[in-house]
Amino acid sequence: MKILLKILAVLAVIVIGFVVYVNMAWGKTHDAPLIDIHASTDPALIERGRYLAYGPAHCATCHMPMDKIMVVENGQEVLPLSGGWVNTFPLGTFHAPNLTPDKETGIGTWSDAQIARALRYSVAHDGAILMEFMPFQELSDEDLTAVISFLRSQPPVKHHVPRSEYSFLGKAIFTAMGYTPLGPKNTPPVRVQRDSTAEYGRYLAQSVANCGGCHTERDLTTGEFIGKDFAGGMFFMPDEFSDGHGHMSPNITPDLETGVMAHWDEETFIRRFKAGRLIQGTPMPWGAFSRMDTIDLKALYHFLHSLQPEHRPIEKTVYRPGEKMPG
Repeated sequence: MKILLKILAVLAVIVIGFVVYVNMAWGKTHDAPLIDIHASTDPALIERGRYLAYGPAHCATCHMPMDKIMVVENGQEVLPLSGGWVNTFPLGTFHAPNLTPDKETGIGTWSDAQIARALRYSVAHDGAILMEFMPFQELSDEDLTAVISFLRSQPPVKHHVPRSEYSFLGKAIFTAMGYTPLGPKNTPPVRVQRDSTAEYGRYLAQSVANCGGCHTERDLTTGEFIGKDFAGGMFFMPDEFSDGHGHMSPNITPDLETGVMAHWDEETFIRRFKAGRLIQGTPMPWGAFSRMDTIDLKALYHFLHSLQPEHRPIEKTVYRPGEKMPG
């Protein structure tokens, strides 16, 4: 019994020590580089930023009050990006911030370089970690300038949104891993030529639209990618917008047996995207993607067809209320 008590006491000391360490280590700031980007008043550049934000980059899918998200997704209105979407998961609670230039509740006091750093390194103006929902690390300098120029052009909206918070599990994982901000793996291009090629489609899929972020299986606890790129298998639990439905992302590689893209021609692909939201409760931001122009859709189509086919059967993509769901 004495030995057991000693073991329990040692374990208690270890646990308490770890808890104290995590909470003390968590508050540090991160010194990611500021980006030499400056907002422009060029109408064409602002319009490009607007197109990205409400189209392929689908910023409006999150940076919108909860009661307005579906209004924007369904194309009924185009509203300023005043933030408000909330998502709680094992690593913490994410609050999509107010991106309008309001000085009290938005990004009005952030410099252009700080906004650029947030998008490219997931580090806030004060050096705090931002939850990595934005896969824009390799957005071209020109498109990064366009997005920031558009954000600056919005009317300021006073809408207080709480900061995102990591759970103890999230803090522990990132602390144990010795987290450093995730920057670009490759040098971001200065400018990308817009055309209907697979190469431009690769840029859209990987640096703008985050296709792989949903169409690649992840560990739902840590967010780590564990599946083959674009082969599907990411499960989305029912939420406030799914009408009780769960969804499994399909395999979008051109595998003849298991990939949905293998049997779509270019015209079908474009027509489907232009049609917008058709599947009940889907997490796919169809409203935003329906705003993509034909050049971008052709490029995306050609890129997806250029992928290595991955054989990954997906039993079903929609789980109705009452059906047994994965996990």
